[in-house]
This record gives sequence, structure tokens and C-alpha cells, in this order.
Amino acid sequence: MALDGNYFIDACYGRNRSVIPVWIMRQAGRYLPEYRAVRERVSFSQLCRSPRLIAEVVRQPVERFGLDAAILFSDILTMLEPMGVSVTFQEGGPVIDPPISSPDDVRRLSGFDVKSGLSFVLDAIGEIKKSLPDKPLIGFAGSPFTLACYLIEGHGSRHFNKAKSFLNRYPEASQDLINLLTEVAGRYLYAQIKAGADAVQLFQSWDGILSQEDYKQWSAQPANSIFSHLAATGVPKILFVNNIAPYLSIVKDIDCEVVGIDYRIGLSQAGAALPGKSLQGNLDPAVLLGSPNQVAEETRRVLDGFEHHDRLIFNLGHGILPGTPVESVQTMVDVVHGYRT
Repeated sequence: MALDGNYFIDACYGRNRSVIPVWIMRQAGRYLPEYRAVRERVSFSQLCRSPRLIAEVVRQPVERFGLDAAILFSDILTMLEPMGVSVTFQEGGPVIDPPISSPDDVRRLSGFDVKSGLSFVLDAIGEIKKSLPDKPLIGFAGSPFTLACYLIEGHGSRHFNKAKSFLNRYPEASQDLINLLTEVAGRYLYAQIKAGADAVQLFQSWDGILSQEDYKQWSAQPANSIFSHLAATGVPKILFVNNIAPYLSIVKDIDCEVVGIDYRIGLSQAGAALPGKSLQGNLDPAVLLGSPNQVAEETRRVLDGFEHHDRLIFNLGHGILPGTPVESVQTMVDVVHGYRT
């Protein structure tokens, strides 16, 4: 196991006796002046394809705030482009043109060799490990259902009704699509681990719109398949489910060490429903827009509300908001790091 004895890794396995580790979803982003300075020079797409710049923006928040883990800088849709999908990143979000609208569109997608098709991502992992050799690095991928949502809808959506309609109108093609995305995501995460990632996270960003029965088929089964592909690597596996509350009884049986908890549910309730799992979360990112005293108070409230600190990784319950003051982030990190001492 990589970085044995590191308290982030120890927390993933529920055995951390040291400082509670903390990192932040989207910790390399627009709230940071250093990141904005990089983006003034290059587009988002250019940044995502430059190993040197990826390593630079990954390092920025880790060094500024003293965070306990780095996370690969990329986009969940990067995985789709070598499959024959046109993805453009615009101000309003990613756009896939044309989106999937029929079974024939699914059949036109193809798998690919990850080492050649996404070499810039794997090279970036090497660069990150050079610049942050003592920090655990988290690799990641989007869940098959979340990726399918974007493929079918063509862009972001509040409800992804087109995607849900496609599942019911074309169940066989939908299963083929999910199977293909599951297979590619598994190989992608495996390649990230072999390149140097110390843990991996599967983002179920939009799986929370599903019924419980659909979640079992389209989310839990693919997640188990992906994680089983990674079992022999020996690195911790993290599952983040946005809107996890309806699925706790299902998630408890998914083969992962850590479950990311969104801000809609308390850690104590989630922890009781997920015995044996470490938890990651779950401060509401909007809290960081408040005063330093409010940030400190709410951070302590989250920590006070969960007694099993050996299996806690502190994080936000969703990605950090663009206008977040850096002082608020530092306050949160300092409170977490000082909590057990």
C-alpha cells in the first residue's frame, strides 16, 4: 500500500489516531488567485492537457492551506473524448455535440487504450508526484450513469430527464452504454493507480436523481464492477454520492473503503447506516461564504456531530464555490487540524 502510515490513508481504513485529514472537492479552482493567474494564460481544455500545468494547479491549494491530500486536476468528461465523443468546455459548462439520441449512437462509441488515449493525464500524475512526493494523490473518474447523463443530455441539467427517458425507452442500448462506460472507467482508474495515484474516487454526481431500484441497476452494480477491477491494487476506493440519503442501505454493500457524504445528511446518521466504512465530508460549501467565526463554528459542529474520528476525512459536502474567500478555507483547515490536539 502506498504511503503506509499516512493519516489520510489510515483514515481511509478507519485506523487514524492522528490529526483528522482534510481536503476539498474542487480545491484547485476559481476561488484561488494562483489558479486564476494560470487560467489567464490558457483555456480550461489546454490546462487539462498540460501535465506541467496540471501539476502546478494541483500543488497550489495543497501548499497554501496545508491540505492532507491532493486530487488530480481534470474533468470527468475527459474520458469520453477518446471514445469518439466531441466535448467542448464553455462558460456555461461542458457541451457534447451531437448527444446520444438512439441505440445507433451508442454502437458508434468505442473503447480505447488508456495509456495512449489519455497519456497526458497519466503523465500529469507523474508530475504531481514529483512536486508533492509526500502527499497522497487521489485519482478520479465520473460514474457510468453520470457520464451517460451528459452523453444523452448533451450538457448539464437539473433533472436529466432525457437521460432517464432513454433508460426506459432503450433498456438494452442503455445497458450496453453503461457496460462500456463501466469497463473504460475501470481501466482508466487502474491506469491512474499504476501511474502513481494513492487512492481513487468515483464521482456519482448525478446518480442521486434515480429511484432506489434504478440506483441498484445503473449505479451500484457498475460501481461494484469498477471497484472489483481495482481490488488487487491495494489502494483505498472512495465513492461520492451526491444526495446519498435515499441509497444508504444500498451503498453499505458497495465494495469501497470510503463513502463521500453530501451536506444534506448528518455524518452520524450516515455513519450508523454505513458500518465499516470511513466517511468523507460534509460541510456545506456555502458556509465558507460566511464570517471566519461562522466557518469555525460550523466546522466544529460537523466534527462534534460524528464521534468516530478514526474513520473521518473532513471535506465539503460538494465542490467549493468560486467566490469562496481563501481566509475561510484556511480557517476551516486550521479548525480541523487543531480539533484532536
